[in-house]
Amino acid sequence: MDASPIHDIIVIGGGINGCGIARDAAGRGFSVLLAEMDDLASGTSSGSTKLIHGGLRYLEFYEFRLVREALMEREVLWRNAPHIIWPMRFVLPHAEGLRPAWLLRLGLFLYDHIGGRKLLPPTKTLDMRSDSAGKPLKPLFSKAFEYSDGWVNDARLVVLNARDAADRGAIIRTRTKVVSARRADGLWTVVLHDLNADRREEVKARLLVNAAGPWVDHVLSEVVGQNAVHNVRLVQGSHIVVPKKFDDPRAYFFQNKDGRIIFAIPYEEEFTLIGTTDQDYPGDPHEVKISEAEIDYLCAAASEYFAEPVIRADIVWTYSAVRPLYDDGASKAQEATRDYVLKADGGHNGDAPLLNAFGGKITTYRRLSEAMLEKIEGFLGKRGKPWTTTAPLPGGDFAATGFEAEVAKLKKAYPFLDARHARRLTRLYGTRAHSLLGLAKSNADLGRNFGVDLYEAEVRYLAANEWALTAQDILWRRTKRGLRLSPEQISALDEFMRGLGSRHSAAAE
Repeated sequence: MDASPIHDIIVIGGGINGCGIARDAAGRGFSVLLAEMDDLASGTSSGSTKLIHGGLRYLEFYEFRLVREALMEREVLWRNAPHIIWPMRFVLPHAEGLRPAWLLRLGLFLYDHIGGRKLLPPTKTLDMRSDSAGKPLKPLFSKAFEYSDGWVNDARLVVLNARDAADRGAIIRTRTKVVSARRADGLWTVVLHDLNADRREEVKARLLVNAAGPWVDHVLSEVVGQNAVHNVRLVQGSHIVVPKKFDDPRAYFFQNKDGRIIFAIPYEEEFTLIGTTDQDYPGDPHEVKISEAEIDYLCAAASEYFAEPVIRADIVWTYSAVRPLYDDGASKAQEATRDYVLKADGGHNGDAPLLNAFGGKITTYRRLSEAMLEKIEGFLGKRGKPWTTTAPLPGGDFAATGFEAEVAKLKKAYPFLDARHARRLTRLYGTRAHSLLGLAKSNADLGRNFGVDLYEAEVRYLAANEWALTAQDILWRRTKRGLRLSPEQISALDEFMRGLGSRHSAAAE
């Protein structure tokens, strides 16, 4: 007799949508198991432009519902995670021969007024001959518009949603591939392959959520066994990181002659992030990497604006991801809708329901999760009420405008930390930085130093609480210390992580 429990929901995919859905469902009282074949946020969700934004350019494609929902979410998310999300001002230079000034002003007027903006400052016009924002740019631009949006540490947003889901009872299984899912007797029987232990097991659920991002069609055809599926359009977005091009805390929004746009954003204190590209991607999402043509495009597009050109030799890091946009038949990749579409399959005549999430953007993940919970409750019945609007993410239980006070608190509790280290720990962990540091009275108490300010205490915390299993997980997703560590230091961390064992961390049990 099978004594294993029957889960209410199994979620396939550990990106932002999968983790957001798991968190919302667990908080309402559903029993949830989430399976991710790699690390959390290892696909699309750590390869974004890292903005919580309304999507100014989507107004050109009449995506008013999406823009309004995204604008409303900016302040909700900032309040819920003020350590990893914060406001940023964007400077949009008016370039002759591109979008006319009246059109930009109209778009920004809508942007200011349709999204319930309360804390974020409104748009203003800049004289680029006198404003410091004009300094790093060519002297071609006399006017610019400055508006508000938000910045997010995207990979941490995913992990904190998973952490909160687990704290509320969800089971989070990373490096666990869903091999097959079959309906029988009103339930799903799902075969999981634990890639670390090389072990297979069968689990059962009343409902299956497919939030596999770029692999959503693959799950339908290869795992569930549906034929001829084509729901998503895979669009590659690539970014380059260069030593910082400007000291201003504001970011730039640059228009290009081909109608596309790129951002140049202050990044990790010492760098500038430039992106994104937009091109259809025909390959395996696992193998996506920036192309030579994309590097040339980003360097050329940024060099149209910056007085000092951006050249290949400047690039210290690149990253690339595939966005799974719902295929609405748009002719160009940049015109394909960024809205999400949720579709149900089955759930009637006694067969177990399957819910699929197509498309979406990081800014609207929480609203997508709420919409998915409405559909889930249509099949499994209501449990708790919607709750995530006002619930802080782990470490985010302080005022939206209280970040500096939080840094000062950490510095007071741990006077041995230098100011930059205290700031970085507060940015990544918020109030949970105190748990990470524990009873430490000096840097020596934090254990081995792996380079710059990455100590063993942080590495062990990430392994025990945030499903980090490899140096890659720590250096490029949980932190961005990979930008500053030498190859020798990275190799030493890799060896240390292998020594910790490839067992699931305590957090995953």
